[in-house]
Amino acid sequence: MFEAFSRGYYLGRLYVTPTAGEHAVMQREQHERVNEQVYATGEGVERLDTPLVMKLESGHFPVLGDEGVPANTLAVPEPMLEGTSIRNPPALHEVLLARRERARQLLGLAGGWEGPSDAGT
Repeated sequence: MFEAFSRGYYLGRLYVTPTAGEHAVMQREQHERVNEQVYATGEGVERLDTPLVMKLESGHFPVLGDEGVPANTLAVPEPMLEGTSIRNPPALHEVLLARRERARQLLGLAGGWEGPSDAGT
């Protein structure tokens, strides 16, 4: 699904489609598999629901898993698609997936990230 691209990113092609939700999402099983392959360190028990950090054109954003999303699809909140070149979605489009170190850096710059499972903790 993703291949090495640079020191900071992997490159993949996913169908990008709008969602009315607040967060970008992809199929939960694929999310967990990518999370394990890219973000897991192999040391002890690790969470596989940590958000993936992707880049679509010029914008970075966290991506969560969701059972209602088709395979090989990235569902992005509608306002995030407005500034892109994507027309008539769903459209097959290149996306970048931040490597573990780059993702940690980006989430840290954004003041961390509080997702639905982190709310109130």
